[in-house]
Amino acid sequence: MTATAFAFGIGVGTLDSAGNWLEVFFPQPGLAVDASLATAVRPFSSATPLTRTAAQGLVAALEEAGFAELAQLARRLGDAPQPIACVLLEKDVAPTSVPEAYLKLHLISHRQVRPHGTNLEGLFGLLPNVAWTSEGAIALEELAERQLAARLRGVPLEVSCVDKFPKMTNYVVPRGVRIAHTARVRLGAYLGEGTTVMHEGFVNFNAGTQGPGMIEGRISAGVFIGAQSDLGGGCSTMGTLSGGGNIIISVGERCLIGANAGIGIPLGDRCTVEAGLFITAGTKVAVLDNEGNSVDTVKARELAGRPDLLFRRNSTSGRVECQTNQAAVELNDMLHSHN
Repeated sequence: MTATAFAFGIGVGTLDSAGNWLEVFFPQPGLAVDASLATAVRPFSSATPLTRTAAQGLVAALEEAGFAELAQLARRLGDAPQPIACVLLEKDVAPTSVPEAYLKLHLISHRQVRPHGTNLEGLFGLLPNVAWTSEGAIALEELAERQLAARLRGVPLEVSCVDKFPKMTNYVVPRGVRIAHTARVRLGAYLGEGTTVMHEGFVNFNAGTQGPGMIEGRISAGVFIGAQSDLGGGCSTMGTLSGGGNIIISVGERCLIGANAGIGIPLGDRCTVEAGLFITAGTKVAVLDNEGNSVDTVKARELAGRPDLLFRRNSTSGRVECQTNQAAVELNDMLHSHN
């Protein structure tokens, strides 16, 4: 089968009182849509909710084209009272609507594309800021009335957060992961199998881990962590939303970023950053030979992406030093074999 479209999804979502999308849940997003499926769903793809008649037409078109499972999903969604979204992305271009944006976030969290694997330009400005509550997504301008109505029913409305992004686990729970605090992983995060995110770990959208890995620090937007790497408690990776500019920060395989440390440069494989040390692109680093003698002083950006490096701060002089890393990180297999 030849793919003729980038992605497709049928979803159910929430509108505000003015008919604007707040969020969309896509149970079975699909990548690399073949010609027959694209032809069947193309007439129904729209930024606006499907009418009941259109939903019935979509079911019939999917059945006629031989996509029984998708037809069954469309039938189930069409019978529900919630608004239905049908999105066909012909090409991988920047999203232009909330349903398109949510489909792309689902593709990442379903591990169908990796961070930076789809065009998310303008996404942050496109998504509405939403109150995520025990009654679902609510537009902020409607929140006070909904809170009052809930109180009058005797059941206070729980507002878990106010954000553009919902937590990933309300939409996708990838196979083989552990997440100690689900609110700290946003929809659009990519968690490879074997990933453990501890209570203080955080994974932003368009970021994530190849897995397996231990995440006790922050993975900022745009950052991808290689297999068998460990982010210590309270550590940080500088993303494009937090001052990283156009530099894509990544961490190679078998790396260790110590507790309360941080990086503003990409790390190659088998690198270690000492606890408490934050390295930015402009940090002056003394490069040491095998005997521990300084042979050069460079800015950290000149060491970006190189493997087998140990970054540390000299406890006597206070200078930042770098030498060959003699030991790669070995994760505790017991922590990652039972996800």
